[in-house]
Amino acid sequence: MSKLTINSVQEFQQYIGHELGISEWLLVKQEMINLFADATLDHQWIHLDKERAKKESPYGDTIAHGYLTLSLLPHLWDQIVEFKNVKLLVNYGIEKFRFNQPVVVNNEVRVRVKLIDLTDLRGITRAQMKVKLEIKDNKKFAFEGIITFLYHFNK
Repeated sequence: MSKLTINSVQEFQQYIGHELGISEWLLVKQEMINLFADATLDHQWIHLDKERAKKESPYGDTIAHGYLTLSLLPHLWDQIVEFKNVKLLVNYGIEKFRFNQPVVVNNEVRVRVKLIDLTDLRGITRAQMKVKLEIKDNKKFAFEGIITFLYHFNK
């Protein structure tokens, strides 16, 4: 899969209203879930206790934290677009975001991204993108919403 390359704000603008791409599939392993639990101090059994999850969870196994799936966005986004001539990228906001379906351990996920708006904020480009995290072999998205980044292009 080849990345889309964007060299300027003007090039970026031509993609408003269009899908920018889809990332590769990423396997969500128990080790990843455990490390996220340790980093965020969220050790709820539904994420970590495989035996209890098999008996008591409606999902039949442990599930990834919703915020873990959200935190995969930068990695997956980097597989879709390569920006040239950008000195800084900053996370700016999340809107109309909904977790629709849990990601069960050993599911594979990928992100689908559509550019919905670009705004010039005194030389900084605000990009709003519709993101959907797909789960392999599942009709429902893990999440969907609007993510906003600020791009500081070199002059």
